[in-house]
Amino acid sequence: MNLHDFGEDEVVLPTVAFSTDEPGEILRYAYDSFCAGIPVALVTLVEIRGGAARAIGAQMAVRRDGRYCGFVSGGCTEAAVAAEAVQALRKGYDRFLRLGEGSPFFDIVLPCGGGINLSIHILKSAEPVGKVLSHLASRRPASLRYTPGSGSMEFGGEGSRYQSGWFDGTFVTHYQPITRVLLCGRSVELETTVAVAQAAGYQVVKVDPVTTSSRFSSQIDAYSAVAFLFHDLDRELPLLQDALRSDPFYIGALGSRRTHEKRAALLRKQGFGDADIARIRAPIGIFDKARDASSLALSVVADIAAVRARAQ
Repeated sequence: MNLHDFGEDEVVLPTVAFSTDEPGEILRYAYDSFCAGIPVALVTLVEIRGGAARAIGAQMAVRRDGRYCGFVSGGCTEAAVAAEAVQALRKGYDRFLRLGEGSPFFDIVLPCGGGINLSIHILKSAEPVGKVLSHLASRRPASLRYTPGSGSMEFGGEGSRYQSGWFDGTFVTHYQPITRVLLCGRSVELETTVAVAQAAGYQVVKVDPVTTSSRFSSQIDAYSAVAFLFHDLDRELPLLQDALRSDPFYIGALGSRRTHEKRAALLRKQGFGDADIARIRAPIGIFDKARDASSLALSVVADIAAVRARAQ
C-alpha cells in the first residue's frame, strides 16, 4: 500500500498533528477541525482478534489534509490508518478497515500477532462530539453511538462506566472525565508526586493543609483520587475525613502500618467505621518501603493507575 498515492490530482502524506491517547483531546481535535471547515473522520477500534495494544473504543481523529492524532494500535499502523481515513474522506463515505490477522493488507503486521477492525466515520455534524466535550468538561461521563447501517453518529447520553462495544448493531463509545488527582501535604514527596502525576497526564490539584479552603470536598468526585502525603496525622485528619465523606475511587495515605493503626483509632473516635477505614490504602503505594521521594511518587501514581483501570 502506497501511503503517498491519493489520486491523480493530490498527494497527501499523513502527519502526526500531536501525540496523545487522551480521548478528550482526540475529540477536541476532531471538533475544532470540523468547526474550522476541515473535513475530519473519527477512527474507532471496534473489534480485536487475539492481542492488541489498545482497548476497544480507542480512537484517532484524521483530517482531510492528512493531519491526525490518537492511537488505535501501538503506533506501528497509525500512518496507514490515517491514509485509509483520508481515502474515505476523499470518496465521501464511511468504511471499515481490518488490519493484522485476517486483513487483506499482508504488508501490515501487528507486533502483538492479532488483528483489529476499525470503523472510519466521516463527521457530518459537530453537535454529538460537542455534547460529549461539554459533559467531560463538567466531569460527567458521556457516550457516542455509531450506527454503520445509516452512517450516523449520535450523542448517547451520559452512559455509564461500562466498556465500549457493540449493542444491537450500534457501536457505543463510552467516555469518562480525565482522572483528577488531589495530592495533600507539604513535603518533598508531595512535589515529586505532583511532577510524576502531571507527566502521567492526570489533572493534578495540590492541596496545602494550611491554605486550603472548603473547596477541597467540592473537587472530589467519582473520577478523583486523593493521596495524603503527610508526616503529621493532626494535619491530615480533617482533610481525610472530608475525603471519606466523598466518593473518590482512590484514597491513600502515607505512613507505616503502625501509623495507620493510630490513624484508624483517631477516625473511629470521629465516628468512622471499619468499612470507611478499609477504603484507605495505607501504607500508600503499589510497593512497600519506598524510602525516597522518587520511588514513592512512582509507587503512588502506579497504584492510582492500577485502581482506576480496575474500576473502568
